[in-house]
Amino acid sequence: MRFAHVTPPGSDEPRLAVIRGEEALIVADLFAGAPRFLEELIAGGDELLERVRDAAAHAGPGLPVAALSFASAVLSPPVILAIGLNYAAHSSELGLKTDSTPTVFVLWPNSLGAHDDTISWPRSLSESVDYEAELGVIIGRPAKDVSPEEGLSHVWGYTVVNDITARDIQYSEAQWSRCKSFDGFTPTGPYVVTADEVPDPQDLHIWTVLDGHTLQDASTNQMVRSVATLISQVSRSATLLPGTLISTGSPGGAGYSRDPQVFLRDRSTVTVGIDGIGQLTTHCRILD
Repeated sequence: MRFAHVTPPGSDEPRLAVIRGEEALIVADLFAGAPRFLEELIAGGDELLERVRDAAAHAGPGLPVAALSFASAVLSPPVILAIGLNYAAHSSELGLKTDSTPTVFVLWPNSLGAHDDTISWPRSLSESVDYEAELGVIIGRPAKDVSPEEGLSHVWGYTVVNDITARDIQYSEAQWSRCKSFDGFTPTGPYVVTADEVPDPQDLHIWTVLDGHTLQDASTNQMVRSVATLISQVSRSATLLPGTLISTGSPGGAGYSRDPQVFLRDRSTVTVGIDGIGQLTTHCRILD
């Protein structure tokens, strides 16, 4: 199934919707007590998901997706974990070494953004803001010290993430959270696709188009550590709670490494996508 948080016309609050072709069915309208947000649906487990699936299959016409605005694919995850240096080409182009264990850092909740949002930042703060297409993994049930063979059984679904990064700040500080956590710097979505729709997360085409130019074009099979391995390794030290979002790293092609360098400019439009999951567009404004 395919879900999204959408804001219907005349409403100020996003609601979880089932995306059925070009229509959106508001989940809360399907039956009494239906979940309003993705986090509530995940908490309800397989039984609630099956009830939503059955109700949606028998529902009448929905709202046209084209008439709706999107919110972040996840609204209140318990934590947003980002994995750095998980593609050899990206590690090399940044001049950084891929370690024997994953590079993990936390993104701040204010950084979450939506498809078709406009982000802005002061020119005085950074003129070296970069894009990073990434596969987002959403945990469905608690994962503690799981094996790689068990890893994917803890995944609820997948989404698209653009891990937007102020490179000058990244290289001037010892940690990477602040340079990636400006307001809106972690757009997600527009859709969440349930795990059963993605039989192999290591066989997905992932790409970035900036102002009409394709700058990243790769496959998730190029990850240094697979999704299952990442879940296993991170869960050794901490329980991954339901609703956790893991952004699994970006392939080669970042703007920082290009000659000449390519960064997000005032009025740039950047779209990152993963075939079978969705295309996520962000508009940029730089404030003087």
